[in-house]
Amino acid sequence: MKIYLNGKLVLPQEAKLSVFDHGVLYGDGIFEGIRAYNSRVFRLTEHIDRLWDSAKAINLTIPITKKEMEKAVIETLLANNLKDAYIRLIVTRGVGDLGLDPRKCTEPPSIVIITDNIVLYPEEFYDKGLEVITASTRRVSPDCLSPNIKSLNYLNNILAKMEAVKAGLVEAIMLNAQGYVVECTGDNIFIVKKGILQTPPVSAGALEGITRNAVMELAKNKLKLPVKEALFTMYDVYTAEECFLTGTAAEVIPMVCADSRLIADGKPGKITLTLIDEFKSLARSSGTPIK
Repeated sequence: MKIYLNGKLVLPQEAKLSVFDHGVLYGDGIFEGIRAYNSRVFRLTEHIDRLWDSAKAINLTIPITKKEMEKAVIETLLANNLKDAYIRLIVTRGVGDLGLDPRKCTEPPSIVIITDNIVLYPEEFYDKGLEVITASTRRVSPDCLSPNIKSLNYLNNILAKMEAVKAGLVEAIMLNAQGYVVECTGDNIFIVKKGILQTPPVSAGALEGITRNAVMELAKNKLKLPVKEALFTMYDVYTAEECFLTGTAAEVIPMVCADSRLIADGKPGKITLTLIDEFKSLARSSGTPIK
């Protein structure tokens, strides 16, 4: 395996960051998770744009252009001979001192690109659906930190994930301070109620996911479903007709049970299964060619 590190392709054991890098010390950096299918990178431009938006939001200047970043992603995939892959793109603040002041980071930001295979959930969950719990760990309020900044500090999500693991499950729903559903530890959440597809708005604390947006487009254009961003509670999840999660790594996955309550009949719903197929078709037939 080759990893891109600051303009060079190196072996994993050579891909090293300084212990004084603010990304290591404080999680001061940003990232994107991207997928490649059938020798195409799915929505690469959208991911790169979001990375630049995250950088702008934390006042970090990425030392290469967007086009150079896209080229670096493609070159890393080619170096590893990967046609289907998960891509982790990381930009840290760079090397500084032990203080918080980012002005002390005198070296350029570090850029890391890792391309590898990923299996987030066992295949059986895509057929039978996930069971989840509601985490007691609340999502960070958007007035404290914008959810659209994909920072390197995911401790909030990790603490919620630990609750799911302790319960013998793989995922948990996170609420905001007002008790509204926001998202899961690594995925966006959707429910179907009275034939309307609903997902929490960014203002509630949810990430505006690339897969989330693609699924909303498919629901509107392919399934002709009404789609809206709306606040809802766990009561709405418990009483939903269908529920599913979306994410770059997860794609589209059914959720059939929450806090020991079956969602409808406890089986993946028709709309969910159709969107799984539609998303697979879209992801495997579009994107930036790996060449």
